[in-house]
Amino acid sequence: MANDLTSAQLRFLVLLGLTNLAGTLSIRVTDPFIAVLAEEFAATPDRTALLATAFAVPFALVQPILGPVGDALGKRRIIRFALFLVACFALLAPFARSLDELMLLRAVTGMAAGGIMPLSIATVGDAFPLGQRQVALSKLVAFGIAGQVGGGALAGLLAGSLGWRGVLGLCGAVALLASVLLCFVPMGGPPEQRQRFEPLGAVSRYRAILKLPAARLLYASVMIEGILIFGIFPWLAPMLQARGIGGGGGAIVEAGLTVAAFGAGGFVYAAIVKALLARLGQGRMVFLGGGIAALALAGMAVVPRSGLFIGLGLALGVGFYMIHNTIQTRVTEVAPEARGSAVALHAFHFYLGHSLGPVIIGLAIAWVGGGGAFALAAVGILLLALKLGSSR
Repeated sequence: MANDLTSAQLRFLVLLGLTNLAGTLSIRVTDPFIAVLAEEFAATPDRTALLATAFAVPFALVQPILGPVGDALGKRRIIRFALFLVACFALLAPFARSLDELMLLRAVTGMAAGGIMPLSIATVGDAFPLGQRQVALSKLVAFGIAGQVGGGALAGLLAGSLGWRGVLGLCGAVALLASVLLCFVPMGGPPEQRQRFEPLGAVSRYRAILKLPAARLLYASVMIEGILIFGIFPWLAPMLQARGIGGGGGAIVEAGLTVAAFGAGGFVYAAIVKALLARLGQGRMVFLGGGIAALALAGMAVVPRSGLFIGLGLALGVGFYMIHNTIQTRVTEVAPEARGSAVALHAFHFYLGHSLGPVIIGLAIAWVGGGGAFALAAVGILLLALKLGSSR
């Protein structure tokens, strides 16, 4: 088939995928250690929980800079350098003597990690024709999901034996090994087109991209996605506990399993995306994804049992990636001559949605309760899918 990937393309994707797995491994790794870190550094849990924000905000803010730099100097070069910096900062984190030092190291790690996944998406856009691009991107996304889910799993499994310092050091070691691998095994792929780095020119390109109606729709859509989907995650445990599911510490376990199931939904999507595109086409697949995600959110609003709730997390992941991977694919075509910049704006808006989501969903919960907030999110994701599926 014309859309089948060659062995050289698969090798290219595997190397790029391993880079993303190593770069994302430490994203969520501090989450299970919040209570331990708060006790060790004599800080409140609320302040310690800001370690996640310390990573995510610099990741988002660095995008408008790294996009044009990648277009100018070469995306693969920046990806390799960013992965090396992630390894260095992650290896330094275990030596933090205070929460402030750890916050700083998490911030610069997030800034470095911001040069990996978005530029990898742009690199796939450069290397694969449009007919193959969505399948290729789905495989890349699967590696990224494996890193995020794997980081949380490592933290849970090795917390007792290695502690937070050992787990962070292990994440750094994995990133360093991947960095060394990239030094000896070339990625391959087509030659990259480069241009001079001109800050004023970069601003002009951003202005030109944002004038495109298609670009504005995609950036608004990915930010809304971040709000509606990732905004619910911090509220899963309180909602489960209020409903009497899990109870006490058990609600945290159930919430964690639901998030893991969401990540597993990304693997399910990566396995079926080729067949879905062949049978439904991109637009109808987005409609289907919106319907699945909406039903999952609506089900979470009312189900009384933990097993069903976790299963709905899996369905939500499948539906979300049907929509999100389509947005990623379309973004790579917004400005082919400045693909790094276009994808950087995509990542910026997505992580802006990540940051705003918990606040907005929290306000909705205060207004209409947990079930009502999840129902509103269901309506929102369905309307978003209808709009995206009917536009080109």
